[in-house]
Amino acid sequence: MPKPFLPTLNALVERYLAEVAERGEYLSLLRWQIAEGHQLDERSTLPGHVTTSAFVLSPDLRQALLIDHVTIGRWLQPGGHYEPAPRFAQSAAREAFEETGVADLRLHPWHADSDLPFTIDSHDVPGKPARNEPAHVHHDLQYLFVADPGLPLTPQLEEVHGAQWRSVEALADFAPRGLRRLEALRA
Repeated sequence: MPKPFLPTLNALVERYLAEVAERGEYLSLLRWQIAEGHQLDERSTLPGHVTTSAFVLSPDLRQALLIDHVTIGRWLQPGGHYEPAPRFAQSAAREAFEETGVADLRLHPWHADSDLPFTIDSHDVPGKPARNEPAHVHHDLQYLFVADPGLPLTPQLEEVHGAQWRSVEALADFAPRGLRRLEALRA
């Protein structure tokens, strides 16, 4: 039987805040929505809901696999709305595979066989007028993976314009916290 979503998410967020979060990283909106009992696993929940994404890195941690997102119109890490899975990291891996076709994706040892996110990033996203969807917040649980950049990619062209390996420094444009933590791993 699957674990109840909100208690599992709440425990994960509390552990993240205690063990990983930087000074000043409070996740106030996410914690408020959890306390209010919002269905954060539903993409229709406002003001925000849970997404999962993957920082897919080369084994030497120098390259990151990025997608050119159709809706957002910029290069980002692969990810999307949460889909039920035994672990949040598996939802992130599924998104990375669906959007890029990346082969041999492995969870980075940083996670030490736990589902603790590498980062949690709550950020504003534009709405989709075609879906009558207003601007809202994605509470993105971000996981660290490793894959071989020499293997072919098969981008899902319905959702992305393309997928390619880029210098990990490209994360500075949209994931500065993630990049800072990666730099600490590389040190």
